[in-house]
Amino acid sequence: MSQRFAHGEEHLDHEMTKVEVNLDDMPGEWLGYVMEKLFDCGANDVFYSSIYMKKNRPGVLLQLLCDRTNLDEIKSVLFRETTTLGIRHFPISVHRLARKFYQVETEWGSVTVKQGIHEGKVVENAPEYEDCREIAEKHHVPIKEVYKIVWEKILDHK
Repeated sequence: MSQRFAHGEEHLDHEMTKVEVNLDDMPGEWLGYVMEKLFDCGANDVFYSSIYMKKNRPGVLLQLLCDRTNLDEIKSVLFRETTTLGIRHFPISVHRLARKFYQVETEWGSVTVKQGIHEGKVVENAPEYEDCREIAEKHHVPIKEVYKIVWEKILDHK
């Protein structure tokens, strides 16, 4: 389910679509499964928000971003795997930062760090969660300790 989008240059992506559905009659345990299916067919991001619907019924707003070329497959997954009777989709533009990746070494192994670059300057550094999770599990170290060490290495890298 992990996705890595490597954008060499900062740019505006005008080919994106935002998709959303309201769900008020679907068991919550299905949501993780649906999220995986949506990522598998090309969703860039999938997120859920608690909402209140007609007659004050609690529900979930499922939203996702995808390339417009994936819209038909995304809609197929939503109709097949959720209880929705309708899908809203909107064309949107996304301003994407250039991204670079580098490795920092810890006592437990290597961790990938993603940099976001805006107008030629690094504005964001982010340790890759999956690398940190794997180290934490393999070495029985709290994940917050892994992140602490990685952030120290990032600050030394500047």
